[in-house]
Order: sequence, then structure tokens, then C-alpha cells
Amino acid sequence: MIDTILSQTRDKMRKAVEMTRTDLQSVRSGRATPALVENIVILAYEGTQKLRVVEMATITAPDARSILITPYDVTTVKDLVRGIMESHSGLNPVADGDVIRVTIPPLSQEQREDYLKLAKAKLEAGRVIVRQIRHEAMKDLERNKTEKLISEDQEKVGEKKVQELTDEMIADIDGMGKRKEEELMQV
Repeated sequence: MIDTILSQTRDKMRKAVEMTRTDLQSVRSGRATPALVENIVILAYEGTQKLRVVEMATITAPDARSILITPYDVTTVKDLVRGIMESHSGLNPVADGDVIRVTIPPLSQEQREDYLKLAKAKLEAGRVIVRQIRHEAMKDLERNKTEKLISEDQEKVGEKKVQELTDEMIADIDGMGKRKEEELMQV
């Protein structure tokens, strides 16, 4: 019974950490990364379809300051350029034949601090989700003890293991935060 609760809790917490990682990648850091543009929604084919950039093109970062977008269908180049410009991402795409180049401008100190605040908010949201999952697991353990499915000792062992798992996941999130902060403050 405890193993099932721990297994489910571990899976939920891993998903929460992965969601936090994905969310954190969307925070601009002055370095070019495909995550900056891949989830921008584009009105393609004369506005008949809403597609994300990643669904319409291959996205690469050939160097630290630029992103190269190669559409699968070259007729969508104008749609991609327009969509990225209208996305309020602060990026300025330029059509270069069949590809789109996006140059990432360097961040000012003020922008770095703003993005750092945004990153910290996303990290805290991840920590809150992990703690909520811990809370649910603790309630499950208590409910099982009340229903006499597990003993009080088993409940204590389960609570300890859930707490260890929580500490491990929070440490992962903190590590991501440290790396993002270093990346943001790098000039």
C-alpha cells in the first residue's frame, strides 16, 4: 500500500519538476534557445489554422545569439515572421530566403533582473506544486491508517519517505534555479 502511494507521488512530483523545467526554459536569458519561440502560436495558411512554431518548423540555435527557423512548408515563412513579431516576445525575426533568422539582443541589467524575478516566480510555483503533492500523499497515508490498512509505524515510515522524496524534488528545482540565475547574470 505504501509502495503504491510512494510510486504515484514520485511520478506526480517528477511531472511537476519537468513542467517547471519546461516553464523555466521559456524565460529569456540572453542566450538563444529554441524554447524562446517553439510555443508561439501562429495563424497559418491565411488564418485557417493555429499552430505552434515547433509544429511548423525545425528550430535550431547555431550560436549563442541567434535562432534559425526552417519551415517545413516554405509558403508559411511570412506567417511565421508575422506571428513571432506579433507575439510580444520582443524578438525580431527576419526572413532570409527559405529560413527565418532571429537575432537575440543582449539583455540590459534591468531586463536581467526582471527575468530573474519571473524565473523565481516560476520556480516557487514548482515548489508549491511539489508541496501540494506531498500534502496529498500524507493525507492518503493517514486515510489508510484510519481505515486500518496500514499500521501507525508504516504510516510514519511512509511519511518519512514522502518527505525525503519532496526534499529531493525541491533540491532539483533549486538546482535549476541556480543554473538559470547564473545564465541570466552572465554578460
